[in-house]
Amino acid sequence: MSDLLQPGQLLARGVSRHLASHGFVSVEEFVPDRGLRVDVMGLGPKGEIWVVECKSSRADFMGDAKWKGYLDWCDRYFWAVDQDFPTELLPAETGLIIADAYDAEILRMAPEAKLPAARRKVLIQKFATHAARRLQALRDPDAVIWG
Repeated sequence: MSDLLQPGQLLARGVSRHLASHGFVSVEEFVPDRGLRVDVMGLGPKGEIWVVECKSSRADFMGDAKWKGYLDWCDRYFWAVDQDFPTELLPAETGLIIADAYDAEILRMAPEAKLPAARRKVLIQKFATHAARRLQALRDPDAVIWG
């Protein structure tokens, strides 16, 4: 299975496993709003929302012009990279996670910028709906899922 995954997807898997060890549930390739797609969105045990963008190379990072648009959709924002990534490229005001396909480690905690309550409610509802649809599609690939 991991032979079919791209490098960024392998990082996302390791990040999701690490988030789970902190009591988070996560969804990969989550769309918080039109035109945005985050690599990993984590929902914590106290309702906190983290966004993690996985970058597999310098070119992958340099080509990402939309990341600042994700800041309005989370309480904390992180980059996840492998141990060979040149981390000095990453903005110091963001979180840093070193990951591989199997696990991850938070090296720099992202600063907290709490979401407004109304946006948090919408995101949690969207997160739950998205996760439920993915689970249903896995369990019943022939089902018609509206929305």
